[in-house]
Amino acid sequence: MKNHIIVPVDQLNQEPYSSVLCFPRPNEDEVQSRIRELCRLGVVALEFSGPTSVFGVKVPVLGKGFVGIVVVAHANGNRMAVKILRQDAGRADLLHEASMLAQANAARVAPRFIGASKNFIVMQLIEGDLLPNWLKANRDPTTVKRVLRDALEQCWRLDETGLDHGELSKAPKHLLVDKDEKVFIVDFETASTKRRVSNVTAVCQYLFLGKSSAAAVTTEVFGERNRTVMLDALKTYKNDRNRENFETLLRICFARYP
Repeated sequence: MKNHIIVPVDQLNQEPYSSVLCFPRPNEDEVQSRIRELCRLGVVALEFSGPTSVFGVKVPVLGKGFVGIVVVAHANGNRMAVKILRQDAGRADLLHEASMLAQANAARVAPRFIGASKNFIVMQLIEGDLLPNWLKANRDPTTVKRVLRDALEQCWRLDETGLDHGELSKAPKHLLVDKDEKVFIVDFETASTKRRVSNVTAVCQYLFLGKSSAAAVTTEVFGERNRTVMLDALKTYKNDRNRENFETLLRICFARYP
């Protein structure tokens, strides 16, 4: 298969595309139902391209997770991203995730929400690198500080909103950096407004205290953080989540480059 192919929605009933649309086990009724859903969302075609593949024929897609598959969608003359609910996802629909994404947008976080139905979320297409990959190619302290501070500021806004992403301890999979070096937090499928928020603390620990490749880069760029001082600052912020404590945490993160 080519690395890039655009398939009109009325041809998605053909294999292997129907198996992506209804992964992992398509049936004719479900395929036709999902095609109608896409049409109601204004999608005229799906584009199969990206770094991930599904099936032995290696259909290229943007991403594949336990809940959904993400591909490029064409709608209103624009390229967008669409998340497709897997049939074996263990959940009835994507409407909760769509609601969380819309709430994140209200805090100026995440790709722009465009529309949703039972089995699809249409959103802004972000073309860029996962944060760990971006960090591998960037060592300029000013640039790295600006990008990482942007990520932490977005986490702060989510904390202020009361929306907990839920998976930012796995930040390598959920932070994207686009070609303009803007950070996007993605994938709100387990997000909630009903539990204590931990966005800032999760990303701080990942970037500065863990054993990840990202933490290795921040140590190289900014120097090793004083673990005790940072843990104390994180505890203080966790107990009293205000802007002053957040600013103190930022100063500790980027102490060599105020």
